[in-house]
Amino acid sequence: MSADVVVARIQRAYPNASYALVWRTPWELLVGTILAAQSTDATVNRVTAELFVRYPTVRDVATARQDELEPAIRSCGLHQAKARALIGAATVIVERFAGEVPRTMAEMLELPGVKRKTANVVLNCAYGIASGIIVDTHVERLARRIGLATSATPEAIERELMQVVPEAEWTTFGPALILHGRAVCTAKNPRCAGCALDDVCRKVGVP
Repeated sequence: MSADVVVARIQRAYPNASYALVWRTPWELLVGTILAAQSTDATVNRVTAELFVRYPTVRDVATARQDELEPAIRSCGLHQAKARALIGAATVIVERFAGEVPRTMAEMLELPGVKRKTANVVLNCAYGIASGIIVDTHVERLARRIGLATSATPEAIERELMQVVPEAEWTTFGPALILHGRAVCTAKNPRCAGCALDDVCRKVGVP
């Protein structure tokens, strides 16, 4: 199985793929990605549509009271932890980065509530910076199923993918694979017949 073939076919099937959240600025994308943990994009988009009206800037969130922010994001789940993360991240961005979401992985990882997946979403999609490859639950599952990776953790899977996916494709490969995982290669009932990868996928774990 050639990784080059997989990358080419996925990119052709989902050209110019991006992360499926509604956002206008890097800060809004960061907020949405933090809220998306164990939630759905539809829920997050519904919540942020109102949230960004009430708290339009990073400084507004930095000065927000947690007991007021929590109810606004409750439907995303884990609202207490996410409110702390949003206020913490906003505070660091205001105090250390002059109100601008940073553009390096090292700086992104200094923000409360931000790990590599979240950092990659913002750097890849908002800035077009090839910092790494987004590995969410879909990418983690598909990378092993297709045969691009064998590791057990998202961080290790990302390292494996970075070895076989050309750097020029990093910013769009993750979002494209996410779309494929939602539309075709679902967790329980993958539609292998007619899949663009049917003849090259190793189908690891598929009955």
